[in-house]
Amino acid sequence: MSEQDTDADTDGRDSYPTRRWRGMTALALFAGGAGVLADRPLILLTAAVWVGYSAYPRLTGGTSVDLTVERELSETAPTHGDTVEVETTIRNEGGTLSDLRFVDGVPPTLSVESGTPKHATSLRPGGSTTFSYEVVAKRGRHSFVPATVVARNLSGSVEVDTTAFGETVIECAADIDDIELRKQASQYTGRVLTDEGGSGVEFHGTREYQAGDSISRIDWNRRARTGELITLEFREERSAKVLLVIDARPEAYVASADDEPSAVTYSVFAADQLFKSLLASRDSVGLAVVGREDVWLPPSTGDEHRTRAREILTKHPALVPSPPRRNPDEDQFRRLRKRIDSSTQVIVLSPLADDRMAEKARRIDARGNAVSVVSPDVTTDGSPGRELAQVERERRLSELRQADIPVVDWDVEVPLAKVLAHTREQWSG
Repeated sequence: MSEQDTDADTDGRDSYPTRRWRGMTALALFAGGAGVLADRPLILLTAAVWVGYSAYPRLTGGTSVDLTVERELSETAPTHGDTVEVETTIRNEGGTLSDLRFVDGVPPTLSVESGTPKHATSLRPGGSTTFSYEVVAKRGRHSFVPATVVARNLSGSVEVDTTAFGETVIECAADIDDIELRKQASQYTGRVLTDEGGSGVEFHGTREYQAGDSISRIDWNRRARTGELITLEFREERSAKVLLVIDARPEAYVASADDEPSAVTYSVFAADQLFKSLLASRDSVGLAVVGREDVWLPPSTGDEHRTRAREILTKHPALVPSPPRRNPDEDQFRRLRKRIDSSTQVIVLSPLADDRMAEKARRIDARGNAVSVVSPDVTTDGSPGRELAQVERERRLSELRQADIPVVDWDVEVPLAKVLAHTREQWSG
């Protein structure tokens, strides 16, 4: 079992009366007045009882909510289609909660297979309760959202609505071992082969010996045969400078069904995997988002840079599950193009649900930046509209390939690492 979410916070509290005891005071006054006018002691006694009821909510006071939420997952890195058991423990760090209702923050992209994420109970100070349910894992990185909490005081006269949040993640992925990049590299030593001679591992050619050449690069066999001093040259290897661009425009929020993850969710997952793999290969990696707002993380390296990228991919408002209301204007694309220097190659992550992103990819590539595209395919058949979307997407893929832009057509039912391995030759244009 894997435990996560050990320090959940409760915030956003809204406290308001439930009006559960509404009318008790009026009823007591009416009964008391009737008893005096009618000179009936029994009615006066009844009025006294109603007075007690009307005072009870005021005597019980309000309520406060201070909860700690802990989740244990049967598997934090399952494979696609696996069942993951979620065991949630709620601990009361505050006063008595006589009526607590809790709805766990199941990731919106995952479905509950058995059990329920809803739980109702009462908790004394320091008390705890545990319940469990099962979800079906889907490919990608799925974060739990804030849980919904509703609590009432002892009399039920006051209700508090709040949330409990703590980071819990189910990541269904296979690591990408290596990515074959296109021939556009920086000045730093790395793994991308250039067309320039120098030090490296792949033979490039020969030239006459020059003073200062390393003796290890002299062709000694030729020296023995002809007496000439010839220097061997190898293709230089340089590190790549890569920018991952996520399409998060309204058109990119397409899905195969209402309860399935959108293409943006798959693009974010792919960006996370590619970022990790490229950093491990000593490449300089950056991140940009086109959509709700500008997001720009310039290419760099290191653990701190990786952490910043992960923060963007998991928490930035530009990548929330719901689509933006408006399309980005042309200025956003213009600002992005200005930020991309001549030594940076670009990987666009887009479902290519319309022509605009494909057009922008071609423009960036024509400007001299080597562009590749990873396109999650969430199209389905079954209706004329869906079949038309499939045909239109295929047309965009074909046009990009005709422009010599490598495209990885990613069937999201297949692990991305496997798809990249099968299409590796497309990345070495």
